[in-house]
Amino acid sequence: MALPVQDQMKYWGLAAAGFAVVLWFLGDVLLPFVLGGAIAYCLDPVADWLERVGLTRGAATAVITVAMLLVFVIMTLAVIPLLIQQAVSLFEFAPQLFRDLQASLAERFPNMLDEGSVVRSTLLDLGESIKQTGGQLIQTVLTSVGTLLNFVALFLITPVVAVYLLMDWDRMVARVDELVPLDHRPVIRHLAKEIDRVLAGFIRGMGSVCLILGTYYAVALWLVGLQFGLVVGVIAGLLTFIPYVGAIVGGVLAVGLALFQFWGEWWWIVAVYAIFQSGQFIEGNILTPNLVGNSIGLHPVWLLLALSVFGSLFGFVGLLVAVPLAAALGVIARFLAGQYRNSRLFRGLTGGETGFFESDGE
Repeated sequence: MALPVQDQMKYWGLAAAGFAVVLWFLGDVLLPFVLGGAIAYCLDPVADWLERVGLTRGAATAVITVAMLLVFVIMTLAVIPLLIQQAVSLFEFAPQLFRDLQASLAERFPNMLDEGSVVRSTLLDLGESIKQTGGQLIQTVLTSVGTLLNFVALFLITPVVAVYLLMDWDRMVARVDELVPLDHRPVIRHLAKEIDRVLAGFIRGMGSVCLILGTYYAVALWLVGLQFGLVVGVIAGLLTFIPYVGAIVGGVLAVGLALFQFWGEWWWIVAVYAIFQSGQFIEGNILTPNLVGNSIGLHPVWLLLALSVFGSLFGFVGLLVAVPLAAALGVIARFLAGQYRNSRLFRGLTGGETGFFESDGE
């Protein structure tokens, strides 16, 4: 005989509470395993495709591992040191940038920047704050990641975990499916498929969009000779997962730097602006429709809320699990909304019938 709903809710609530406690106490220990699982999830479609073209699962995993190792070596030797150097230089350059802005404003609006004015002091304080805060942030990150324990955990354990999970991914999914309660198997399978669709659309799709746009912005800004173009391109690419935010933040930063560097050479300033305009066109008309799809069901505001809450509660590991949990909670919320619209509480005594999964558009 099936357990009453109250007992089922109690057990599942205890499981969720236990999961939260594990994240709270073992977050740092779990970091390489969470990263490894995320990498395996993202690369599983590539392994499936290689299997369809004739490779075994082991051979497909080996091919992916070698390819990722080559990419990692190239990034470590060529890109990451330059990125760190430009980031440090940008933070060091911030006070001079704001002093130049102050001089430019003083030349055009002399009354605005009198000695002791609010605008003058604000610009100076803002530049120094960026320099100090940015330097401390970079130093903290480099110091924490540079410790032996973190190095071993992130750069040795994570790839090993990712390889083993990628090798056994399909078998693990099948074993988990066997453990799903029989009474709820159809509904849970439907929800799991919907969660996977949302996650695949966001993590794999938006991850690819961010990578492509970040590379495009960085290379294009480097070709026009913009100082700190690599950092600006990376920032714009990372923020692309929030609609328009990446282009706005990166565009404002790049155009602002171009105004100081290319003042009087307007064609270069226009070129920097055109880079971000073309990036937005490529994203909206080519990348997002083909890699993400029309709708992934994960609103940017809901995503930011999840990142803020889980990041505050569980640190960096919370940021990693925020996206899948936000996707799962969003799918479950839409399912419950559909159940509510199909219930007598919503329809009353005279309401019409509605579809079981009407909220999902299926």
